[in-house]
Amino acid sequence: MILEKIQLAPTEATLTALCYPPFFNSMQITPRRAVIICPGGGYGFLAEREADPIAVSFLAAGFATFILNYTVKKGAENYAPLKQVALAVKYVREHAEEYNIDPAYVFTCGSSAGGHLAASAGVLWNSPVLDEVLGDAPKGINRPTGMILCYPVITAGEWTNKTTIANLCGTKEFTKEEGDRFSLELHVNDTTCPAFIWHTFADTTVPVQNSILMADAMTNAKVPFELHIFPEGKHGLSTCTELVGTPLPHNECWMELAIRWVKDLTVTQES
Repeated sequence: MILEKIQLAPTEATLTALCYPPFFNSMQITPRRAVIICPGGGYGFLAEREADPIAVSFLAAGFATFILNYTVKKGAENYAPLKQVALAVKYVREHAEEYNIDPAYVFTCGSSAGGHLAASAGVLWNSPVLDEVLGDAPKGINRPTGMILCYPVITAGEWTNKTTIANLCGTKEFTKEEGDRFSLELHVNDTTCPAFIWHTFADTTVPVQNSILMADAMTNAKVPFELHIFPEGKHGLSTCTELVGTPLPHNECWMELAIRWVKDLTVTQES
């Protein structure tokens, strides 16, 4: 198995690869679809329980997996995490042969604030702020094929998780104009990539309205998505298993559903 850490220059972010090489036991392995995991933590820290357990679950299902260790706190200002996730998608595509990946299928997956970052990758992929890190790279090389959003922070409005947006803005008392830059439902359009979204009705840390706003915006833009809302469960459930300390048998099917969604998605659905 390939297990290595990659520096995403010129940033401080790193990308950890967990995947199998093209040949395994002398047998050729079909190129895999790739998933880049963005752990949560309110852009103030990185939640380990939303990194390895999810990455390993996708790995076991036959995907090439990567964990993005993006910068937080002061390191989250000036669109830094967005630039880093863009570089991560670009890197995976550029090294697809090395990691035995089909470059047409590179997905982002994130939980909570990591969900905001995974969604930002698919919504703001063509933002001018990325020009400085993408340079003359082919247009769209950083656009994910799809995004998997687990109880994501989406809005900076009424239903926001204020700490998350404050870390992006660099101030606890951000203005509406500052917050709107990161309120993703305001930026969804027909170039946004498809999404798999799940949330719980009982989440009081990041209210379910975040996922509903995202689904509504994608509906209006005619971008396909799959949305699951489970009735029970607090915030930060990760895989909803004993492994991460949040066993919820009714909810843990989200991983199986997401895996099937990623496997079924075809590039023709991007347009």
